[in-house]
Amino acid sequence: MNALDALHLRSSVPKLSDPLPDQEVLNNIYKAAFRAADHAVLRPWRFLIIKGNSRQRLGQLFVEAARADNPDLSDERIAKLQAKPMRAPMIIVSISSIKEHPKVPAFEQDLSAAAATQNMLQAAFVQNIGAMWRTGSMAYHSVVKNGLGLTAQEKIIGFVYIGTISGGTKQLNEPEVGHFFKDW
Repeated sequence: MNALDALHLRSSVPKLSDPLPDQEVLNNIYKAAFRAADHAVLRPWRFLIIKGNSRQRLGQLFVEAARADNPDLSDERIAKLQAKPMRAPMIIVSISSIKEHPKVPAFEQDLSAAAATQNMLQAAFVQNIGAMWRTGSMAYHSVVKNGLGLTAQEKIIGFVYIGTISGGTKQLNEPEVGHFFKDW
């Protein structure tokens, strides 16, 4: 697949299953993060890999966070929260990890971490690996951030679900480019 096809055709894959990609494929995904736009080459990111039993631990962390907000969670809500990390065999937690720098503000570093995340999605796509970037309220919850070991200046950019494609891709309409790009 050529680069323009990859950029024009990539879409999210919500239905993922085992098996996990092999380590060479995963390494290609990881290495793609390092080609993101990155002012001053700060690499203002880090990534946590969650797979196997760690997915159940993440589900429990989601329940703990929700209970902090509402101690009277229904059994149905608890089951739904526990199931979220089980939607794929692996999750990459993308974290913006701000570095102090006189010319690169935190916001720009967050954007760089997001670009690194997007590069990983592209690398998965060109290797025919399913990937879905999810956020949701758990990405912003202090209990989740603390439970995952984030520092005070770090934030979760997203949860990238990775696995074998086991359903259709998210269908996107072709945008009218002229609606978004105008001469000034």
